[in-house]
Amino acid sequence: MLLLALFSAFAQAATPPEPPSNSSRQPVVRIDDVARFYAVYDQADGKPSAAALQAGYLDSGSPGLQQFVTARISSAEKLADAIARSPQDFRNARRCVPMLPAARDQLRQVFSALTTLDPQATFPPVTIVIGRNNTGGTTTASGVTIGLEVICRSNWLAPDITQRLVHLIAHEYVHVQQPAAQVAPPANATVLFASLVEGGAEFVGELTSGEVLNVHLQRWTRDKACRIERDFQAHAMDTDMSRWLYNGPGTPEAPGDLGYWVGYRIARAYYAHASDKPRAIQDILNVDNDNAASFLKRSGWRTDEDCTR
Repeated sequence: MLLLALFSAFAQAATPPEPPSNSSRQPVVRIDDVARFYAVYDQADGKPSAAALQAGYLDSGSPGLQQFVTARISSAEKLADAIARSPQDFRNARRCVPMLPAARDQLRQVFSALTTLDPQATFPPVTIVIGRNNTGGTTTASGVTIGLEVICRSNWLAPDITQRLVHLIAHEYVHVQQPAAQVAPPANATVLFASLVEGGAEFVGELTSGEVLNVHLQRWTRDKACRIERDFQAHAMDTDMSRWLYNGPGTPEAPGDLGYWVGYRIARAYYAHASDKPRAIQDILNVDNDNAASFLKRSGWRTDEDCTR
């Protein structure tokens, strides 16, 4: 995720999750939880109680929703509070619902492309749900789970909502293949390591879906690349992520999560310089805190020594 903190389980994982369940070569994209939510929502005229949400939505939810309750929603009471606090976000999320079937169809091509790049890739279900407006996408024991209300309001990403969903799920599916994204980061995790995990998901996600998730960063950095990369190089081994990752969308003048962009460029350079492309994909997917510095050195990525921008 990414990407933003709300788009990544990697940043906030507390304990190693169980292996994703029901993995198959024919991934399932579940959207029925969204219909269940809006049935409860409509019955309450947009102001559902915690009891109604519990009985009509959470209790009957899919395994992906149940995992999402534990990881992000927390309780029916907190979900009801989120709806009351930001009613427009939940009202507006409905405009994304008609795009779900088209996104599901396009994802078949994404999954096929990922299988070509990584024949050992696993494909747990994708579950699209309504959360409590705090997470757009994460990877849980049940697979990839998408918070539709957050994606619908994330206008800094791809303007087309169908493409936004496809690129996000492509990004998150790469995290499914990354061992480092399945466990809590080590206490000494560096900016470089975290950026390579997220940037690797951006790069492989681009290969499978045709675009990175954080397309706004590609636009914003066009005339600033040199300065950003030199700044990153100076702080790559820091353990404080706050300047580079999981710091929100930022502002048009100073967007957040620039570590996603630098990590993407390093992964792209690694792949471009590699003579064995399948091996390079595996190296990108298997970056960890111990080999991140070596990966950077072997990538061929360099900053401009004469940068004056």
